[in-house]
Amino acid sequence: MKKIVPVLVTVLLVATIAILVVSRANQVKYLTVFKGNLSKEPVEIIFDHYQDTQCGMLLTRIKDAAEAVAPDGKTWFFDDVGCLALWLIDNKHREEMVSWVYTRDTNEWISSQDAFYSRADRTAMHYGFAAYANNAEGRISFAEMYRKMLRGENLTNPYIRKELIGND
Repeated sequence: MKKIVPVLVTVLLVATIAILVVSRANQVKYLTVFKGNLSKEPVEIIFDHYQDTQCGMLLTRIKDAAEAVAPDGKTWFFDDVGCLALWLIDNKHREEMVSWVYTRDTNEWISSQDAFYSRADRTAMHYGFAAYANNAEGRISFAEMYRKMLRGENLTNPYIRKELIGND
């Protein structure tokens, strides 16, 4: 009996772990790529379901969200415009992509190329670039925002942060 108890405990423990692993595998997973968006329009964000492709954070709000759509309809999601820019830097098909940003001033999706970007707004990943449909003093184009992300000239850089907002 003394030899059987450890074996039974081990078998029971392994069975419990196996059941937990199998049940966890059957649960709904977070989605980083949505397939079938052949219209290449923005996909409705489902909070706490879509995951930022670049940083891995769950999308919990529409403010500052962005999406990139490939010609085959695959759509990637981002919680910060800066994450979209970083992801595009490494994407060899970036010229073929259609990208969308959610604007702060009109609360709508517009092409990322048509938006104007602030440099010092509070954003999910603290890059500072928020999209606006309307231009205003100090706002920059997508191309300029993209270059600044490429060079690390955003609010995560302490020198840029101090230049733009001081010792916040």
